[in-house]
Amino acid sequence: MDALMLQDEAAKERIRLAEEFLDPHDQHARSYRPDIILMLKKNQRRLVVNLDHVRDHNPELADGLLFDPFDYTLAFNHALKEIVKTVPEARPDQTDPDVLYYCAWAGSFGLNSCNPRTLSSNHLNHMVSIEGIVTRCSLIRPKVVKSVHYNEKKNIFHFREYRDQTMTNGVTTSSVYPQEDDEGNPLLTEYGFCTYRDHQTISIQEMPERAPAGQLPRGVDVILDDDLVDRVKPGDRVQLVGIFRTLGNRNTNHNSALFKTVILANNVVLLSSKGSGAIATASLTDTDVRNINKIAKKKNLFELLSQSLAPSIFGHDYIKKAILLMLLGGMEKNLENGTHLRGDINILMVGDPSTAKSQLLRFVLNTAPLAIATTGRGSSGVGLTAAVTSDKETGERRLEAGAMVMADRGVVCIDEFDKMSDIDRVAIHEVMEQQTVTIAKAGIHTSLNARCSVIAAANPIFGQYDTHKDPHKNIALPDSLLSRFDLLFVVTDDIEDTRDRQVSEHVLRMHRYRQPGTDEGAPVRENAQQALGVALQSQSDIQKPTEVYEKYDSMLHAGVTLTSGRGANKRHEVLSIPFMKKYIQYAKTRIKPVLTQEASDRIADIYVGLRNDEMEGNQRRTSPLTVRTLETLIRLATAHAKSRLSKRVEERDALAAEAILRFALFKEVVEDESRKKRRRTTQQVESDGGSSEESSDDGDGDGDGGGDGTFRGSTARGSTARSTRAAARGRPSATKGRTANSARTPVPDQEDDDEQEEEDIYDATPRRSSRRTGASSSNAPAASSSQPSFASSVPASQLETQEDETQEDGTLASGAANLSIADGADDQPISADRLAAFRTALGQLLNTDLFDDDSAEVGAVIDAVNGRLGRSAAAFSRDEAVKALKRMDAANQIMYTDGDLVYKI
Repeated sequence: MDALMLQDEAAKERIRLAEEFLDPHDQHARSYRPDIILMLKKNQRRLVVNLDHVRDHNPELADGLLFDPFDYTLAFNHALKEIVKTVPEARPDQTDPDVLYYCAWAGSFGLNSCNPRTLSSNHLNHMVSIEGIVTRCSLIRPKVVKSVHYNEKKNIFHFREYRDQTMTNGVTTSSVYPQEDDEGNPLLTEYGFCTYRDHQTISIQEMPERAPAGQLPRGVDVILDDDLVDRVKPGDRVQLVGIFRTLGNRNTNHNSALFKTVILANNVVLLSSKGSGAIATASLTDTDVRNINKIAKKKNLFELLSQSLAPSIFGHDYIKKAILLMLLGGMEKNLENGTHLRGDINILMVGDPSTAKSQLLRFVLNTAPLAIATTGRGSSGVGLTAAVTSDKETGERRLEAGAMVMADRGVVCIDEFDKMSDIDRVAIHEVMEQQTVTIAKAGIHTSLNARCSVIAAANPIFGQYDTHKDPHKNIALPDSLLSRFDLLFVVTDDIEDTRDRQVSEHVLRMHRYRQPGTDEGAPVRENAQQALGVALQSQSDIQKPTEVYEKYDSMLHAGVTLTSGRGANKRHEVLSIPFMKKYIQYAKTRIKPVLTQEASDRIADIYVGLRNDEMEGNQRRTSPLTVRTLETLIRLATAHAKSRLSKRVEERDALAAEAILRFALFKEVVEDESRKKRRRTTQQVESDGGSSEESSDDGDGDGDGGGDGTFRGSTARGSTARSTRAAARGRPSATKGRTANSARTPVPDQEDDDEQEEEDIYDATPRRSSRRTGASSSNAPAASSSQPSFASSVPASQLETQEDETQEDGTLASGAANLSIADGADDQPISADRLAAFRTALGQLLNTDLFDDDSAEVGAVIDAVNGRLGRSAAAFSRDEAVKALKRMDAANQIMYTDGDLVYKI
């Protein structure tokens, strides 16, 4: 009796401590009463409580929740219900005795944070936090928690409560259903008065991108009850808090010591909701954002990114560019009438064996934030989409997500695509266009999201590609499937002496490669540093900036041909894989390009031209030209604009998309040598005082086509137009030649600045640049050193436009800091004191309600800045404020767009 009294007193003490924490008497202490009122207004019954707050209030209470969760969670639930009774805003139905309230836990769980692989017997009967992906969900079933029975003979009612091992609200009771009372009188069940609770079982599997290579993924069953049911669907990435416990051995026929373990869920948090689609993303520091914007200002940006994607693969430049655009993706559209326009790009590679198709897929797996690999022979139709399976215990049907559903917002890599049977291949038709999986079988009808890009590799039907036959006879895939692939590349193993020698030298160099720090001839231990568990990143690792460049190794980076610098300073540039991941993540999630009118007209002309072009003698298309080809051009152009961090899809983006599409359709490659000779001739004519009409014709000729010469063609066309305008103003021809050549040949000071900027990137630390050259040092005052440094989000397209205007006015720009001045060359630049005052006032506004959406209108910003000024300071006019915003934009402190919006970073 004394032991029961002690247990009762301990339970009351736990409830008192819980009430003191949730609703303390001290007015200065943290109270959850406002959160409880908000919970009641939302008609919810689960209050999210931060475990860190409990730990600060009472460490012993936090330890009890982690290591003795059954007693302490019951105390908190009881305390929450008592507090609800004292809330005046509570409705009568919310204070009913039968209504249950729960405390959902969040925060830091320390050593109890794990994943399905690291769960062990040490975590039994403890509260744990796991991360994983939902693979299957059972149907929602009611479970009786209170039954009411009527005794006709005595005219009285009986009731009985039921609590099994899957409940956390009390001691487990007997599951025997009463048929008669103690005196043997029969009892009738009153089903209308019985109380039921929803019950659902899901399976959590560790994330594919975090699972150790070469090992089967682990999973654990999770039981959801009451208001937690139907919170998740197959394919969702979740973080789940619950109690890890055993249910005992349910197989009574065998005496075994093995017990079934489950997690009794307490809180479910979606890591990637279907709307946002954020997937295990890396954290971006201010230094990373600044380096990303510095790289985006490079003129050879597209070639640098594509060659850094798979630097160890020789050649395949256009395929690398297409894979880069696939990782960036286009813009997804959901129209008001329910139409869904996909933004993901699908790629198919068909070609001879040993042409690095599978290796390109491996690089996609290592670069994409979410990528799932599968093969044609090892995959079935339901394995790729979704399968209806039977539960072994209950026998009920439940849905299990396939590879494409699990890769929602990611990439699916399918190797040996031609080995897949026709029946299984038809199952992915809906996924590749509508991006949904519709299931109507075994009494289950549902639609799951599968918004993923598909990159597939296949061999020709005869093993070797026969160039004398039509492409569709080599590929042997139906047009209905080929039209769903945006790009279809035919990779042939052509016999060419020079190329074969280059490939052989590259392969031999790779076999001679040794890891740094190993002796020659010593054995290399593979995966010596690999940990089987998923370790949590420390705060110092998260804040550590990522190195931009990777050291060039001639034995590994044969596919890299870009160089920077001249003479002794000439070097190859290779971006590191971690930085590539962050660049792709930044460009894909933060840049939302808008299609301009000039780009729309150009895309329409390209599409009409492709449909109506007469094919030459032995020229054949690899895939049919349909309206989907037009959408392909839009997606490719949008992805190219994202690679430049541009908010607008311009004409050059359409030209780059045309180049890649023409190579995929016809294997058309625009030769660069003729363009270089033509540009040299144009420059000589301009410097010798030749007519602007001839140079204009040459520039227009250079602008057609695409490929690597797309950007150079547009530059030549722009410089020619500028020389025409200069001649109209009556400028000497020597000035025209000097201005046109300055766009292509950097002056020595400018080259030194570029090298210094590269050193800034290599340091990977935020430094304030104080370099100014020539006109910039005389026209632009230095920024105040006391102001904080901001990361930059300036799109490269704006910088190039400003550079053109600078050259048109005859000013030689030597850095990004001059571009804001060149934009207003005709007006007097803003003074240093006024710029410092504007920067100080704007810095105080960045964390206010004005920038709730990370952006604000220019008019509102100017009014708020003037409101922050003192009485003695003069108010800023719109022109003066725009000059200050452009100066801060060029200094990577804020982002100012032409759409009269100011973005904070």
